[in-house]
Formats: sequence, structure tokens, C-alpha cells
Amino acid sequence: MIGAILQASGDNAASYFFGFMGAATALVFTCMGAAYGTAKAGVGVCSMGVMRPELVMKSIIPCIMAGVIGIYGLIIAILIGQGVDAGAGKYSSFKGFAHLGAGLSVGLSGLAAGMSIGIVGDAGVRANAQQPRLFVGMILILIFAEALALYGLIVGLVLAIK
Repeated sequence: MIGAILQASGDNAASYFFGFMGAATALVFTCMGAAYGTAKAGVGVCSMGVMRPELVMKSIIPCIMAGVIGIYGLIIAILIGQGVDAGAGKYSSFKGFAHLGAGLSVGLSGLAAGMSIGIVGDAGVRANAQQPRLFVGMILILIFAEALALYGLIVGLVLAIK
């Protein structure tokens, strides 16, 4: 399939490269953020579970929120992949760069959000085990961290449909 695209594109092969790199970077970076956030918050949940095992199910919220970030990358990668048109002259350099920008905005904002969710989740669930009144504050901070990934997704959607 890639050979057919390159033959059809002629001199415009770079636009396909940038488009596919946008899809790849969106998925790779958001999954890196999701994995880091899940691992970091999961360590806090395991540590907290030794002291207060009854709070484990309540404390996996940061892990779930970190995992959702990977879905954002999957959504934009699918949209970009569907937007790459193999017809001769149909996929311009402008679209290739727009798709690269969309992938990078979603991917890097997802990476940052995943890292912040992991750090806040780790410290938050440990603190919640000692002082239950901190739970609402932890959730609010996690929501603000998740919003970073949503900002990147919104920008990525706008760029991907150009």
C-alpha cells in the first residue's frame, strides 16, 4: 500500500510522510503519558492499599483518568489516517503539515497530562489514606490535569479537519 501511495504521489511524497507521522506521534505520545500516569498512580494505590485497603477502589480514579488519555491519541490517529488520501494530487503538503500539527498537539499535551496525573495521583491517594477530606481536592486537581489533554484534543481536531 505504501508503494502505491508513493508512486501515486510523485514529488509530493513528503506530505504523506508528515501525515502519517502525525498519526503516529499522536498515538505514541499519548500512550506514553497514559502509561506513565497509570504506573505512577498505581504505585501510590499499592502503597496506600497496605495502610487502608478499603480505599483501594476509590483510589484507582487517577489510573482510570490516565488511561483515558490514550484514547484521545487513538481518536486523532484514526481521523488522520482516514484523512490521508492516496489519490494523485489529492493530499497536499498543507494537509500533511496540518495532520502533523494535529498529531503533535494531541500527543504532547497527552504526554504532559499523563505525567501530571501520575504525579498528582500518586501523592493524592497516599494523602487521602491519611486524611480523607483531601479526596475532593485531589479529584479537582486531576480534572484540571486531564483538561490539558482535552485542550490538545480540541486543537488537534480543528487541525485534522482542515
